[in-house]
Amino acid sequence: MTCPICKKPADLSQRNRFRPFCSERCQMIDLGTWASGDYKVEGSTTPADNEHHDDLKKRRLLN
Repeated sequence: MTCPICKKPADLSQRNRFRPFCSERCQMIDLGTWASGDYKVEGSTTPADNEHHDDLKKRRLLN
């Protein structure tokens, strides 16, 4: 299998603690992409997408 980030061969055995990535670097790049919200599932919405701005503001104040 190839690494989803750099496309180099990735060892999928238990010896590779970063699998399915080839290295810690690629694993951290992927984590950063998730954390920044750059990965999105097409057509999906979050509950916040359907709420009115005032409702979101109230929820933030309550939390």
